[in-house]
Amino acid sequence: MQLPTLPFHFSRAPKMKIMVAVKRVVDYAVKIRVKPDKTGVDMSNVKMSMNPFCEIALEEALRIRESGLASEVVAVSIGPHQCVDTLRTGLAMGADRAIHVETTSQLYPLSIAKLLQKLVELEKPGLLILGKQAIDDDCNQTGQMVAGLLKWPQGTFASKVVLDKEKQVAVVDREVDGGLETLCLDLPVVITTDLRLNQPRYATLPNIMKAKSKVIKKMTPEELNVEIKSDIEIVQVTEPPKRKAGVIVSSVDELVHKLKNEAHVI
Repeated sequence: MQLPTLPFHFSRAPKMKIMVAVKRVVDYAVKIRVKPDKTGVDMSNVKMSMNPFCEIALEEALRIRESGLASEVVAVSIGPHQCVDTLRTGLAMGADRAIHVETTSQLYPLSIAKLLQKLVELEKPGLLILGKQAIDDDCNQTGQMVAGLLKWPQGTFASKVVLDKEKQVAVVDREVDGGLETLCLDLPVVITTDLRLNQPRYATLPNIMKAKSKVIKKMTPEELNVEIKSDIEIVQVTEPPKRKAGVIVSSVDELVHKLKNEAHVI
C-alpha cells in the first residue's frame, strides 16, 4: 500500500530592509564663501552634491543587498525640494526607492534624529546606516542620537561591517584613537560609516535613466508628528586663519631653538 505524499513547504526568513540617510551638501571641491554678515555660508549658485560619507553608507548598503543579506535599500533625505536630486543620485547608484521629508526649516542633528526615528518606526528596517558626519557642519551627532532614541545598539566610525544573519548580529570594526575596536552588535543596529569602509561606485548612464522611474515618497515633518525647532544658536561663522609661510632653518640646532623658544612646542 502506497501512502499519499504530502507537500512540504520550506519557508525562509524574510531578508531585512536597509535604510540609508543621505544629505545634500556643498560639493567637497567647492571653495566655501562666508556671508559678509558672518551669519553662515553663501549658498547662492554653489554646486551641491551628496555628502561623501553618505555615499559610503549607501555603497555599503548596496553591497550587503548584493551579497543576499538584504532585500531592499531605501534612501532617505530630509530638507528642501532640491534634495530630490540627491535622492535621484542614490537611486541611480542602486537604491530601490527613496523617501523625501520636505522642509525648508533650518535642521539640526536632534531634529534629524527624531525624523529618522519616526521613519524607522514606519519602515521597520533591520539596519540603519548613516555617514559618520556631514562635511558642511561636521556635527557627528545624528547617528548617535537616533540610536539613543530607538534604543538600538550603535557602531560608529565603521571601517568594516560583517553581518551574520543566523546569529542576528553585526560585527563592526571601528576606528578609534588607539587603532581598531571590534564590536558584536545585535540586530537591528545603527551604523555610521568612516572613510576607509569602501569606495563608492559611480552611477552608470543606464542606471541614471532607470532612476527617473523609481519611486520617491514625499512626506513632511507634520505627517511624522515631529516639531522642527532649533536647539543650537549660531553666533558667528568665520573663515579659518590663513596658514603662515614656513621658515627655512640652516641647522638642527636652529630648528630646536625655534621650536622651543618661538613655537613653544617642546
